Amino acid sequence: MDVVHLRVLRELRDRGSVVAVAAALHVSASAVSQQLATLQSHVPVPLTVRRGRVLVLTPAGEALAAAGARVDEALTDAREAVGAFLDSERRPVRISAFHSAGLALFGPLLREVGSTPPLRLADADVAHRDFPGLTADHDIVIAHRLPHDAPWPTDRVVATPLLTEPLDIALPAGHPLASREQLRAADVAGETWVSVQEGFPLAGILEHLAAHAGRPVQVAHRINEFSVTAEVVRSGAAIAILPRTTSASLAVDGLALRPLSDLELVRHIDALARPDALAYAAVRTVLGALRRVSAGAGTARPHSPAEGGVAGTR
Repeated sequence: MDVVHLRVLRELRDRGSVVAVAAALHVSASAVSQQLATLQSHVPVPLTVRRGRVLVLTPAGEALAAAGARVDEALTDAREAVGAFLDSERRPVRISAFHSAGLALFGPLLREVGSTPPLRLADADVAHRDFPGLTADHDIVIAHRLPHDAPWPTDRVVATPLLTEPLDIALPAGHPLASREQLRAADVAGETWVSVQEGFPLAGILEHLAAHAGRPVQVAHRINEFSVTAEVVRSGAAIAILPRTTSASLAVDGLALRPLSDLELVRHIDALARPDALAYAAVRTVLGALRRVSAGAGTARPHSPAEGGVAGTR
C-alpha cells in the first residue's frame, strides 16, 4: 500500500467527491480515480461504492482511511523529529473558526502568539456534521456543538475542549422582560424569534426550549450571522438566543442578554485537528495559546438590570 493512495482515500472521505479531491491535490479527476483503483487492487474488500453520482467510502474504506491517518501521523512525527530545531516554529498554522468564535478569539490569539508561528485565519460557518471535514484544509478548526449533538468522530479528528458557553435570551433593552435578572422558558416561548438556518448547531436550541415550555415557538427569521441577528433584535421585531461569551461585544446599545433559570442552555466549543497536524510543534504551540485565550474569554456573565439594563458592557 502506498501512503499517497491512503491519503487520497482519506481526502475522499473528508471532501466528499473525486472532483473536490482533484481540486485540492491539483491533479485531474481521472488521476484520483486511478490512484483509488490502484489502492483497491491491493485490498480484497470494496473500499468505495457509488451512491447516485457520488463515490463514497464503504465501512472498510472508512476503516482504512482512519488507519491511513495514523500512518500520516507517524510520518509527520518522523519529519518533525528531524526538523524540530530548524524550522518548525516558522511553519504557518491554518485556523478556521465559525463566525462568533472568530470574533471573540482571533484578536486575542494573534496577540498571544505574536508572529511565531505565523497564523493563517479563515472563517467557516457550516453544519455540525461538516466541521470535521474542514480539517482537510486547516490545521485547527474551531467548531461548536450542542450537548445532544453526536460527538466528534475520534477516528478522524482529535477534539480539544476550549469553552462551555452559556446561551442567553437576547431582548431589546426596552422589552418588558429585560427588566428581570432571569427568565423562564414559558416567559419567552410565545415571542417571535430569530433562529439560525436549519441544520446548523444552534437550530435545535429552540426546539428544546419549545419542548420544555410545552408549546411551539414562532420563528420569523433565519439568520446565521449573530451581528445581523442583534440588529433585528434591537429593532424590536423579534428575540433570539445568543451565546454569552462570543457575542458579548454585540450586547450593547439597546440589546440585553438574560439567562433562563429553569433550562440550562449551553454549547461546547472545541478545537478539531487531524492527528498528523498535531505532530507539528507549531500547531501544538498555537493550540496551547488557543486554550489560554479561550479560558480568558470564559469569564463573561449576563448583565444585571441594575447596571443600566443593557447587557454586555463587560
